[in-house]
Amino acid sequence: MYKAIFFDRDGTLTYFNKEKENWRNKIISKWSGREFKITYEKMMSLFKLAGEGKKPWYKNLEDERNFFRRYYKYLIIGEGISEDVDKRTDILFKELWCNGDRELFPEVIEVLEYFKEHNFKMGVISDTSPSLKYTLEQLGISDYFTSFTASSIVGVGKPNPLIYNTALKEQNITAQESIYVDDTPEEADGARELGFTSFYLDRNKESIGEWTINDLRELIDFVEKQ
Repeated sequence: MYKAIFFDRDGTLTYFNKEKENWRNKIISKWSGREFKITYEKMMSLFKLAGEGKKPWYKNLEDERNFFRRYYKYLIIGEGISEDVDKRTDILFKELWCNGDRELFPEVIEVLEYFKEHNFKMGVISDTSPSLKYTLEQLGISDYFTSFTASSIVGVGKPNPLIYNTALKEQNITAQESIYVDDTPEEADGARELGFTSFYLDRNKESIGEWTINDLRELIDFVEKQ
């Protein structure tokens, strides 16, 4: 029945490396002489500055690299750091952009191996930048997938139907032949409304429902029972 499975990335396959965040906070605090904290509002302001009034901010890897170099430069300047700005921007960029900033959840390889062995087409659908495939290459799992659908490339994010349909088109598959899993309920619901068999991944075990799972290995159990 099922021929394909699609995964969200962040919170589903990967989680952010807390050590990188701690390193960033410590080094910026050291440079500025005061404690560094980044709020959502501050981050959005930096994104706006780095985007230089352009939308979309990036459409390819080179655009993204340039964007984040500007982002880290504005971050440094915003913290009142005026010495060696370019040098320090380079330090932040090299350490933080696509450099060990994500880790795999423990069961990911086991689950990907299962679906590979059972000849499923596999793809990733993520609200993210053009580095989607690159980040998965760094984690050693990109070869499992034959499509990488990023919102920055498509032009819309989940749960807009266009991003799911773009992924289906890339795999030459229908929603009815596909499984989807996401750690955001609205995004899992969006796929289900299009005909996917879609699961909400709640790793905190706070939700109960027919289409709620707590571990990716439950996808294997589901398929085995079909």
